[in-house]
Amino acid sequence: MSAAGTTREGSLDAPTRHPLDWKNPAFWDPAALDAEMERIFNICHGCRRCVNLCGAFPTLFDLVDEGPTGEVDGVPKASYKAVVDQCYLCDMCYLSKCPYVPPHEWNVDFPHVMLRAKAVERKTHGGKLRDAVLSSTDKTGQFAGIPVVTQVVNAVNRTAPMRKLMEATLGVHAKAWLPEFAAKKFRSAAGAATGAVVTDGQRTPGKVALFSTCFINYNEPGIGHDLVAILDHNAIPWVLAEKEACCGMPKLEQGDLDGVEVLKNINIPQLVALARDGYAILTGVPSCTLMFKQELPLMFPDEADVLAVRDAMWDPFEYLVARLKDGLLKTDFTTALGKVAYHIPCHGRVQKIGHKTEELLNTIPGCELDTTERCSGHAGTFGVKKEFHAMAMKIGRPVFRKMAGFEPDFISSDCPLGGHHLAQGIAQDHGKTPTLAHPISLVRRAYGI
Repeated sequence: MSAAGTTREGSLDAPTRHPLDWKNPAFWDPAALDAEMERIFNICHGCRRCVNLCGAFPTLFDLVDEGPTGEVDGVPKASYKAVVDQCYLCDMCYLSKCPYVPPHEWNVDFPHVMLRAKAVERKTHGGKLRDAVLSSTDKTGQFAGIPVVTQVVNAVNRTAPMRKLMEATLGVHAKAWLPEFAAKKFRSAAGAATGAVVTDGQRTPGKVALFSTCFINYNEPGIGHDLVAILDHNAIPWVLAEKEACCGMPKLEQGDLDGVEVLKNINIPQLVALARDGYAILTGVPSCTLMFKQELPLMFPDEADVLAVRDAMWDPFEYLVARLKDGLLKTDFTTALGKVAYHIPCHGRVQKIGHKTEELLNTIPGCELDTTERCSGHAGTFGVKKEFHAMAMKIGRPVFRKMAGFEPDFISSDCPLGGHHLAQGIAQDHGKTPTLAHPISLVRRAYGI
């Protein structure tokens, strides 16, 4: 049935999200999954509004158009996997494009249908070694913090022969940017908190708990230290979550829902104690924030501890802007930033918090901001995979062009992975090597601290 020409009941209502019913045996039934994908694909085929978002929709529409009937019924079920593989769960179709999401009666949740398909595929056929390695961030992160080992691993991983070997054995594209390991982990180097606690219940929480994230802890601890410096400068006391594992987003991207639950069982008991003690919990990576704000509550909607952590979780700029509006954030900026080409990542946009990073950067004197809201294309592990790297670069190309055209002093993205992908794309397409700085690092620079 075509979606065109229909009316939508409750079209003025905000999109809602139904829980992911993954504990139900019917969730894992391949035949039921195929039927649901065919239903969703029929609606998408009749609409085609999301054709420019990612590779999933053009892949679907090409399969339909090149099939014998010109409709979804002419697409072999085995070909559905080609569509699933192109989805990296950015959620932008759900939040920004689709007119048929709940509460519409058609109940279209394209990302979670793709997640279900990834999960069923994994349970039926097993996962790939490459995906296990890329999603086991705590295991690979063991290389970080050991100076000699770190230097050797980083040096070897930069060589062309090793990258060719990784492409041949693991399917990691030889030209894709890969993070290096830090000589000292963030959690090992972070110092003690200072400052007075604000207890006014009408204001933002006066103390912060940091969930450091795998990337900041193992790869770029400087982002964490910059955030700590900002908190200290504003006399906001902070602590580190005592026990921490990966948030689970890399596992979710691979459809490893059992793996997500294992990590949830490590993190939530630590974080819920902080949440109930009145801490605002901050992470420096949007995907990690989104995991606790959205995906875990949808996977475990009946667990009060998960919901308590959700309610205590803040994007760092969401928190800083709230403090600013409460009159509790210092604005004694001393250093002009010049021209900043700023990119809002998808996992920041779908948190539904507005343009908080942009809002704060615009308060800094001597900061000329040019904002881009389009997907960078990196998408977690998607952009480093051999079979998807070219698509990741293609998706990011309009962003590369726009940011390079601004001729910025800095390029910046809340997503540190996306930021490196943008820097690589701009360098390759436009012959420039832009200065990359995380927005948190730019704020510290502006403070002159």
